[in-house]
Amino acid sequence: MGDLRNIFTFGGTDERPSRWRRLIGLSVGLIYLFYPASDITSGATTGTEAYWAVASLVAFLVSYVATVLSPRGYGRPSPWTLPLLCLTTLMAVVFPLVFGGAWLTLPVYIAIMLSMALPPRQAFAGVGCMALIVLVEGLIVGAGDAIPVLELQVVTLGVLFMSIRNTRMLVVELRQAQDEVARLAASEERLRIARDLHDLLGHSLSLIVLKSELAGRLAEQGSDKAVGEIRDVESVARLALQEVREAVTGYRRRGLSEELDNARSALAAAGVRAVVRTLGTPLPDVLDGLFGWAVREGVTNVVRHAGASSCEITVAFQDGGASMEIDDDGTQAGPCRPGSGLTGLTERVQAAGGTVEAGPRPGGGFRLRVAVPAAVESRT
Repeated sequence: MGDLRNIFTFGGTDERPSRWRRLIGLSVGLIYLFYPASDITSGATTGTEAYWAVASLVAFLVSYVATVLSPRGYGRPSPWTLPLLCLTTLMAVVFPLVFGGAWLTLPVYIAIMLSMALPPRQAFAGVGCMALIVLVEGLIVGAGDAIPVLELQVVTLGVLFMSIRNTRMLVVELRQAQDEVARLAASEERLRIARDLHDLLGHSLSLIVLKSELAGRLAEQGSDKAVGEIRDVESVARLALQEVREAVTGYRRRGLSEELDNARSALAAAGVRAVVRTLGTPLPDVLDGLFGWAVREGVTNVVRHAGASSCEITVAFQDGGASMEIDDDGTQAGPCRPGSGLTGLTERVQAAGGTVEAGPRPGGGFRLRVAVPAAVESRT
């Protein structure tokens, strides 16, 4: 019973009640009640039996309509759905034996309801049972030539409504899949914005702090260079604001040459001697943006944590692939504990098929190395 309650599909293609839609749909099928009704109005059934026939037909109609309308929505039958289905089925089986062959159209309704309520295997079994009941009862009441027609209607309508049910199920699953894709896309976009903002602001704010400290020292010494440093702070702040806007809208392109220039400026402000080397041919666009991120993250870590006096940045693109190394002579020691920036960089590099290595150098200092094989780059 629990399985049956979870698979009723009288409710349409969503979880909202749709009783009006179901009522319009079932009203088309009420044409099959013409046969038992005509049996009463034609005078074939008279006297007390006619009154009982009218009451029985009304009872079947009420039970059938109540059964179809009882679910609260797709996949949500009410506590009355299963008892009503059993009652309607019982009447469809008993009434033809009581009132004659004209009532053999009632099992057609049951075949349709079972086709809409059950999964394919159980629905086929239910339709088969209704076809067998029509055959046996037709022979008992002497329906004669009407039996093949009724058998055909039970089978064809049963298969038709099984197809309708499966189509509704597929529509619901498709809508659920679309909702899940939209949810995942929104989640991924939030992660992208958070990651980009961390990388952008971490670098820019570190540079602002360094230049502000330098401007403060120069101001204490009475140097005119303090004004220039303050202007640089303003310029970096405006650039950071622009980058944040571009990152939020998804248009920010972080080129390697631009990031190398920013790296020289940030290292100089921190009092770190910068040496930049580029080997081989220029990087393709995809790797240019990726290595730009790598330079930004590596230099930000040098400025914040290394306490270094010199930093070397080496970028190479040759037959074996592309690589970038950032080496400093700082005092940072011990195993590397990746933060949000390094984790985000690793995710980007791994998505391109590359690797990231970060840790202390044998001779002292710290090294960040990013490598992307040429075969991976060509596929990108």
